[in-house]
Amino acid sequence: MRKVIFLLSIIMFFFKTSASANYEKKIYDFSIESITGETINFKDYKNKVILVVNTASYCGFTKQYNELQELWDLYKEKGLIVLGVPSNSFNQEKNNDADVKEFCEVNFSINFPLTTITEVKGKNSHEIFKWAKENHGKSAIPKWNFHKILINKDGKIEDTFASMTKPMSKKIIKAIENIL
Repeated sequence: MRKVIFLLSIIMFFFKTSASANYEKKIYDFSIESITGETINFKDYKNKVILVVNTASYCGFTKQYNELQELWDLYKEKGLIVLGVPSNSFNQEKNNDADVKEFCEVNFSINFPLTTITEVKGKNSHEIFKWAKENHGKSAIPKWNFHKILINKDGKIEDTFASMTKPMSKKIIKAIENIL
């Protein structure tokens, strides 16, 4: 019996996907710089659902910008914020914010909020990504570009989605609709 309990404990440890979320802070306690230099205060997004996506211009998933814009167009009036976070954490982003902004507008007609180029993993990651890891565990850490973190109206992480999960997938749509 002891062996079974021990084995179950080990299995549970390895398959645990989120840390114990104490949420001393919520997303509303943070801000980030926009791609045009203004401050994006998450407190301005209270009672909204937020989809944070780390993006990159030279990634195989870059075409997901089309679906992110579609998602924004469909749900922004219902309370969804799509926030693109351009990042060079995976060495696939342009060199400056102006080039990223132009790339997004010209190629994808993006009009949802974008941040300045931001680190999303490691010790130099922005504080919202450190917060996400602390409160949701390893699944909140971007493994690649176009990783998605869904934050509910309470300012807590509802779910995370890997890069391969398209923004207009049934999985993401259902998750968003359930919390809007």
